[in-house]
Amino acid sequence: MTVIRSQIIGCGAYLPERILTNDELARMVDTSDEWIAARTGIRRRHIVVDGETTADLALRAATRALADARVTAQEIDLVIVATTTPNETFPSVATAVQSRIGMTRGAAFDVQAVCSGFIYGLAVADSFIRTKQAETILLVGAETMSRLMDWTDRTTCVLFGDGAGALVIRAGEGGGDLSDRGVFNTKLYSDGRLHDLLYVDGGPSTTGMTGHLRMLGKEVFKHAVINIAESIEASASASGIAISDIDWFVPHQANQRILDATARRLKVAPQRFISTIEDHGNTSAASVPLALDVAVRDGRIKRGDLILLEAMGGGLTWGAALLRW
Repeated sequence: MTVIRSQIIGCGAYLPERILTNDELARMVDTSDEWIAARTGIRRRHIVVDGETTADLALRAATRALADARVTAQEIDLVIVATTTPNETFPSVATAVQSRIGMTRGAAFDVQAVCSGFIYGLAVADSFIRTKQAETILLVGAETMSRLMDWTDRTTCVLFGDGAGALVIRAGEGGGDLSDRGVFNTKLYSDGRLHDLLYVDGGPSTTGMTGHLRMLGKEVFKHAVINIAESIEASASASGIAISDIDWFVPHQANQRILDATARRLKVAPQRFISTIEDHGNTSAASVPLALDVAVRDGRIKRGDLILLEAMGGGLTWGAALLRW
């Protein structure tokens, strides 16, 4: 039986040039390199400079992904950008990317699910391809989380960074089994009752201002390990595979302790979890494609590998996606 699969044919990433180290943060708030590294695994993060926007980062990552895929802008049917830090309330970052790459056809829109945004965006892209509404899609995760930081709050400002990652996804044919290349399934979840665990205290229809990120770290940690592990298990089960069959896990880079605890819960060697958190921090919707790009570039992820992507973010939202590279 022939089926349509969403196949990844190119990836790209971009990080701002400005690097903010833990030692620099220690001069801003009551913290230290040792304190941050021990509790999060983060040593440094990339931060935009004045005048640098989410759309700027998205464009850089998108351009690299298009070049990697050897695809022109005019071949793209749809641009999806996962972000919680748009340039403006409207229009979308995706339309800015559409314009800047020179794409004059198709459509573009943003997806907002905070740190889970890229997984949500992949689910949307996969649905468009499987239903033949699009053949080639540019999917970007881009964030300037530094713009949401309260730089006097050491519990949050030490965690987040800025960046962007992108994939070019194209419809391909498969035989309908696990030997196919492409996306096998996506699993999405949310629980709006958990709003107060992770949110921004502002917005157009409340304060009229952007606001700052607020988080109950211990509660988020607890839910993250349980929810992420369960979404991974659900994705694997949906395709009839064992967790041990998965070659690489590419998680949202929130906290190294969350990654390690999830690996223990699933009885998976922690080395199979791609980690970039030491150098990137938490880049929200950009973290999964950034980590994916690193692992592809350094040769760990190879053609034919079975990959599990996962994330959890404010809302709370969470999800997983299983694919063959």
